[in-house]
Amino acid sequence: MNRTYLCIDLKTFYASVECVERGLNPFTTPLVVADPTRGNGTICLAVSPRMKELGVHNRCRIFEIPSTIKYIKAMPRMNLYIKYSANIYAIYLKYIAKEDIHVYSIDEAFMDVTKYLKMYNMTAEELAKKIMKDIYDTYGITATAGIGTNLYLCKVALDITAKHVASHIGVLDEEKYKETLWHHTPLTDFWQIGRGIVKRLDRMGIRDMEGITKTDPKLLYREFGINAEFLIDHAWGKEPTTIAQIKAYKSQNKSISSGQVLFEDYTWEKARLVVKEMVELACLDLTDKHLVASDISLSIGYSKDLHKPTGGSLHLTNITNSYEYFLPYFLTIFDNTTILNTPIRRINIGFGNVKDEIYEQYDLFTDPTKIKKDEKLQKTLVEIKAKYGKNSVLRGMNLLEGATTPKRNKLVGGHNGD
Repeated sequence: MNRTYLCIDLKTFYASVECVERGLNPFTTPLVVADPTRGNGTICLAVSPRMKELGVHNRCRIFEIPSTIKYIKAMPRMNLYIKYSANIYAIYLKYIAKEDIHVYSIDEAFMDVTKYLKMYNMTAEELAKKIMKDIYDTYGITATAGIGTNLYLCKVALDITAKHVASHIGVLDEEKYKETLWHHTPLTDFWQIGRGIVKRLDRMGIRDMEGITKTDPKLLYREFGINAEFLIDHAWGKEPTTIAQIKAYKSQNKSISSGQVLFEDYTWEKARLVVKEMVELACLDLTDKHLVASDISLSIGYSKDLHKPTGGSLHLTNITNSYEYFLPYFLTIFDNTTILNTPIRRINIGFGNVKDEIYEQYDLFTDPTKIKKDEKLQKTLVEIKAKYGKNSVLRGMNLLEGATTPKRNKLVGGHNGD
């Protein structure tokens, strides 16, 4: 059965929300979304269409914006953006059942509209226009869309084709894809092709999508492994995965991770404090989700890439979510692998083999009473924080110089939430 997919993107979403909240037109208002408290080196989360016209690009740093441009600097408000996104998702539900919607990000969603076109007696473009108009009329947010015969083509139609048509709706099938985009450059415009992949393709003498189709698949598999399958399929405009398959997928192995880029260079001692804080927050998260784990990992990144990242991982014999149990192991990895006298800027921790708490177990050398006592304390903390706020209960270490938990508890997705 031939399928029709629609991908809708909310144009410069964060910047558009900030303009709408101020009663301003994002297409005529120069505005950037960035946290001024992080200094001029902070990355702009979004820039308005007007700023793009002036030559300023998304993800630039504040100091890269020409001083001749006068613009509004908006503090990120992640909770507000989440609220807008949820409200716009409710608009999608007016037209498409949730089973046929895959939310790709806060500002982008895929929809399988195959069975709805006949029901509404509309073409895919007409349905896209109706939904886009509803979004604009209700919330003042402009959307763009891509339509394709598979998920890959509708995404490429959105990212590339829609930018060059007045309707802001791109449409692709396999034949049109070959005719119009086989020689398109740069290759980084295509979904899931980054600069690293482009460099490797370039070394093989491949400059465009057609070049991939004309290359011996054995050479591509030798260079990219299993990922060559995606490159080859996408070069031909093919993508077998459906939204139904995405929704039915269940990972066999689960893990959780958290990371942060520090606001300034940290010493070994201060970074060690942050590791302790991060382990506590992660253990509380496991407790809140009724999960336990047995594997841990730690990665430390250094300022200005003065040294390649260090760290390690451990498989532990107990399956639990106890902070008191996990902390010594994380500190052992940190103490044994982290370089002294080298400024630290990034910290990432992870838990693997994550399972439901019913699978909790201990080895013969562990006192379960001690761990159970710690887990009970964590459950109490989770309940208090849920009722009174994340900063309602803090450890003494959270008040030491260099601690980040009080500030991080106010963030959403790593950015200001209010």
